[in-house]
Amino acid sequence: MEESELLEPFELHYSDLILLSSPPTNDSVSSEELERLEAVKRTILETLGPEGPGLLSITGVPSTSLLRRNLLPLARKLALLDHGRRKLILKNHNLGSDVPLKNPDRIVSSFAMHLKYAEAQEHNNLADKLNNDDPHGSDSEVECEDNEFKNLAGRFKELGYCMMELGLRVAKICDKAIGGQELERSLMESGTAKGRLIHYHSFLDNLVIENSCGKKASSKKVADFRQKQEVCLRSKLKELKGTNLVGNGNERGPCGNQGNLWQQWHYDYGIFTVLTAPMFRLSESIAADQECPCPDGNSCLQVFDSNRNRVLRVKSSPESFIVQVGESADILSKGKLRSTLHCVSRPEKLGTLSRDTFVVFLQPSWNKTFSISDYAIGHSGLGANLEGNSSTEHELDELAKRIREIVPPLSSRLKDGMTFAEFSRETTKQYYGGRGLQSNS
Repeated sequence: MEESELLEPFELHYSDLILLSSPPTNDSVSSEELERLEAVKRTILETLGPEGPGLLSITGVPSTSLLRRNLLPLARKLALLDHGRRKLILKNHNLGSDVPLKNPDRIVSSFAMHLKYAEAQEHNNLADKLNNDDPHGSDSEVECEDNEFKNLAGRFKELGYCMMELGLRVAKICDKAIGGQELERSLMESGTAKGRLIHYHSFLDNLVIENSCGKKASSKKVADFRQKQEVCLRSKLKELKGTNLVGNGNERGPCGNQGNLWQQWHYDYGIFTVLTAPMFRLSESIAADQECPCPDGNSCLQVFDSNRNRVLRVKSSPESFIVQVGESADILSKGKLRSTLHCVSRPEKLGTLSRDTFVVFLQPSWNKTFSISDYAIGHSGLGANLEGNSSTEHELDELAKRIREIVPPLSSRLKDGMTFAEFSRETTKQYYGGRGLQSNS
């Protein structure tokens, strides 16, 4: 398989998202404008459908830049806190985690909260609310370490509600094109979405965690410890220079991709996943880090194009949002939308580079029943290429075969009449149970 290509997703401007998802009005609209909007709607369905990549980008969302910049840097700070203090902060802000945060060898830290549609709908005048200079008052200027997390829950919800609106509006557009209101109704019936603030560790981050003192101490003792820790970590990094752990660019996996993954290949099993453009940081010491551009112009999100049997690296423009199709949308649309097989790759020079993002998972209610009549279950993702199709086996390369071993086919997880709760349990069991093939997710 050749070097992976850079995918530039279709960019849907927020103003068009509003027009296409809003009820028709009596305002006069020129025939040219109606034609343009129809063309945009067709492109959305083609992009999210069986022949497309299964994701698109939304740009021009008003005043979200500040929300993103206020929230994302907190992911690394939370990840590197000692466990006791972090546990208290998460409790105070009603946050949990689906990652074992006591594990010092983890390469991802995730902080999660359930976001309620009822509360999100109270923000009906969202655009005016977001257009405030700073929705968190003077907190953006606070530098005191004791206060830097004081509006964590507020920031989490504010950005989460905005992203829920984006996903809901995309669902409305897809419903109009497909017919019916299945996607929108399924989202609203669920009552909640799940938000996750995620930090993908640099190698230095893991050294910091491993060398953490893990106990309360005076400010002077902490400062002395950090100074000694800096010397120790710099010494270790120097020893590791030139190895593939720090990243000299020599380690390459199949198809020329990075051999390292922050998150293993998988499908999201909800309806839509909405992601912020990631924030990358270079950290040359414990406290000193700086934001840097996406490496090689890509987001480190990779998708598997089953139509052409290759990996695509997803580019994301600054301040944009990615909307990605999940398996539930694939099922509910009877295959008119196509779920996205994806992973998060580590850049070749990964030693001091970390990645932060905020993700909202939109899913149906737990008691939503799936019917697979008129749904070709074998078409989904890898199914067409890999699931029991010996005639194409010789065409598959090493990476595709590896993905087949890791990703359980939809037909083994979905049965007619299953509820979403049953489907999600079976999916989780097959991904994470048994041999633990998704252990680094």
